[in-house]
Amino acid sequence: MTMLTPRTPAKLAPPGPSRRERKAAELEARTRLVGERLAAISARSGVQALQEVDTSPAGLTHEEAALRLERHGANTVAHERAPRWYLQLAKAFRNPFIAVLVFLAAVMYWQDPADPGVVILSVMVGISGLLRFWQEYRSGRAADALKKLVTTTCAVQRRAGSGSAPATFEVPMDQVVPGDVVKLAAGDLIPADLRIVTAKDLNVSQAALSGESLPVAKADTRVRDLGQQETTDPVEADNLALMGTSVTSGTATGVVVATGADTYFGSMAGSLVGERPQTNFDTGVRRVSFLLIRFMLVMVPVVFMINGFTKGDWDEAFLFGIAVAVGLTPEMLPMVVSANLARGAVALSERKVVVKRLNAIQNLGAMDVLCTDKTGTLTEDRIVLDRYLDVHGNEDGEVLEYGYLNSRFQTGLKNLMDQAVVDRVDEAEEVVVDARFSMVDEIPFDFARRRMSVVLDRNSVVGDFGRHEHIMITKGAVEEVLDLCTHMRDRGETVELTEQLRWHVTRIAEDNNRRGLRVLAVATRTMDAPRETYTVTDEDGLTLVGFLAFLDPPKADAARALTGLADKGIAVKVVTGDNELVAARVCADVGIDVGHVVLGPDTDALDDTELRALAARTTVFAKANPVQKARIVRALQAGGHAVGFLGDGINDAAALRDADVGISVDTAVDVAKESADIILLEKDLTVLEQGVVQGRTTFGNTIKYIKMTASSNFGNVFSVLVASAFIPFQPMLAIMLLVQNLVYDIAQLATPWDRMDEEYLRKPRNWDARGIGRFMVTIGPISSIFDIAMFLIMWHVFAADSEASQSLFQSGWFVEGLLSQTLVVHMIRTRKIPFVQSRASWPVMVMTVLAVLTGLWLPFSPLAPSLGFVALPASYFPWLIGVLLAYCTLTQLVKTWYVRRFDSWL
Repeated sequence: MTMLTPRTPAKLAPPGPSRRERKAAELEARTRLVGERLAAISARSGVQALQEVDTSPAGLTHEEAALRLERHGANTVAHERAPRWYLQLAKAFRNPFIAVLVFLAAVMYWQDPADPGVVILSVMVGISGLLRFWQEYRSGRAADALKKLVTTTCAVQRRAGSGSAPATFEVPMDQVVPGDVVKLAAGDLIPADLRIVTAKDLNVSQAALSGESLPVAKADTRVRDLGQQETTDPVEADNLALMGTSVTSGTATGVVVATGADTYFGSMAGSLVGERPQTNFDTGVRRVSFLLIRFMLVMVPVVFMINGFTKGDWDEAFLFGIAVAVGLTPEMLPMVVSANLARGAVALSERKVVVKRLNAIQNLGAMDVLCTDKTGTLTEDRIVLDRYLDVHGNEDGEVLEYGYLNSRFQTGLKNLMDQAVVDRVDEAEEVVVDARFSMVDEIPFDFARRRMSVVLDRNSVVGDFGRHEHIMITKGAVEEVLDLCTHMRDRGETVELTEQLRWHVTRIAEDNNRRGLRVLAVATRTMDAPRETYTVTDEDGLTLVGFLAFLDPPKADAARALTGLADKGIAVKVVTGDNELVAARVCADVGIDVGHVVLGPDTDALDDTELRALAARTTVFAKANPVQKARIVRALQAGGHAVGFLGDGINDAAALRDADVGISVDTAVDVAKESADIILLEKDLTVLEQGVVQGRTTFGNTIKYIKMTASSNFGNVFSVLVASAFIPFQPMLAIMLLVQNLVYDIAQLATPWDRMDEEYLRKPRNWDARGIGRFMVTIGPISSIFDIAMFLIMWHVFAADSEASQSLFQSGWFVEGLLSQTLVVHMIRTRKIPFVQSRASWPVMVMTVLAVLTGLWLPFSPLAPSLGFVALPASYFPWLIGVLLAYCTLTQLVKTWYVRRFDSWL
């Protein structure tokens, strides 16, 4: 006999990395390689960087750009996009309710392939999945079409041909290619990974990449061989501006060294793509869904056991249990939610509102505080230069000339006030600006300094010779400019700015502020030692010339729009970077109770608890910077409010991201549009009010279906338990239950197209899980009372008390159950008296009539024998009408008590 030598047990190999771990490792390796390449470019000079991507300071020609776009592809990174239609179709069938139905259908098929219940379940699965797919597919197509209305562009320097002079063009960001020379200004998104070639006081927000909230200074540190700290992290490189970041201040020119997936952001984008965080509403729907599934998993075995023991037919009890499980499954819930959101997005698009994220519609309905800036929402956003004043408040052409030179020669972030100054000069005969001036340098605007300066070369003719001198012209907020002034122009003379004169000129500015005018100060300085470049430190020792006063009149309909929002339960708070006097005057003009105006800097000394209390009682915040705006939003959220933020500037981007629903406009700066959830094609509070109404309608119709389904299922369980325990035969055949559920579900397809009562739309709406549970246990058992009443009627009045007459009993309960389930929809959909004080929309009415007619027709139809029905006697129908009227009456009475007791319904 052969002896077998014992073998040492082999060691189990450790499990390999999961798919997610492998993907993470691949992304990490790719990001590291991209980072090393960018770090190498950062270590080279600007000239070498241009050579690296085969371009010149003049930029590419249009032909070269087209070829590179074809070679490198569009400048896009991995992002959320609609899947292929067949994948979207498969996803539409991926939900727990459909899984339950498919499982039950498989069990029925395994028991009896010829069971018609299999067909009915298949029809229910098909209707739910296909309708959900159609709604989501259609809404996705509509959303893509709407998003095309909102384009993001950047300034690119290109040439018509190799010998042509370069010109600046606005091109869509996805058409930027390696080698393009991009011009940046405050408010711009960085369109790709750039090597800075020239820069002037450039500050970039890198929060999207580094999490650092403070802007980072960027410059071409290699152009003068100053060098920089060596780093392998491109985010830390002083001379790189990376895709996904934004310019907070300053200007720059940069050459594109990487686009799309080859950028640092693009290398990480794969890890950023995925499902967005669920909203409170999403979480609530999921909880209710699984609550109903757990309820079904508990009750169905109970029904099965009771029927099996009392009837002795375990096969029939099993089929009946399956039918009950189907009845307890709200398989149309995903479709109803999708249809509601899709319909809401389409309805909002008709009101010139672009929904970038469908779930934001729910948050729009829940919003109870709207923070908004002043310009363009409360005012017409039509700035005109109303007056140009010297230090005594008299009109002075010299002030206009200096203001014009500042606005005319600046290359950074131009606003409506700059354009108003330029336009005003065209109308002013006393101002003549000729070729005496040429641009030397500028110190761009930023939101910390709140001013900007240009330095011009002024050629002063003396005899036959010209003498060149550099003059700095500064324009900005009165307080900031005055702090830098040591002298002022007084009737053609330069005098020292004493404290008394400082008080005098401040009062001139404040007087104009109180008239609702936005006032900017204009100051100058003749530079002692002309040079090529100037910095912020040169903004000192200025001479105050005078003031420019601008008018942005309040909108004629602003007061009405604010009243409309207040009627909808939304408190409007103005959070602006503007002067407190101007803000207070404009707010008062449109009917806002201003109260005490809080300045942004005053909030810095407050902790979170103190700011929460202050934000709750304050209506107007003025002179708020981006960090302060975002902190105010978070303080309101901490106080339990659903906060919307309406803004269009770079200083609004942080607040837009932090708000429950960020709202911007199509004319906003790039970073604001990217941060927003909803974009208004018209900057109008009236349009926003309509959006809020649609959001609440969407929310209400979804909650309506959830409460109807939950209460109906809860009541049906009691009816089935009583019938199973006390009736010697099946109270309804399994096929009857399936048909009843199919007809009811089809009738509910119209729910998203129902209207909501005006009273419901007046208050913000948010998810209330406790309210749903309370509603279910209060309203649900009412249907059981009248189901039992119909049991007694069929048993005693129509003698349907034996197996020989069970078909009559089952037919009678089928009709009563279907009609009561269908009609109670009208009782539940409103807190008012249905049909009298509140009528459903015509789609709901039509579907209700069809469901009722179907229920009445089936016992008399050719399908009746195969489904187990028998024709009902004429004497049945008066009893049916009495039961239904009593059911509706009791439901209305309980509803009235419920509304008084809890002050809520839907």
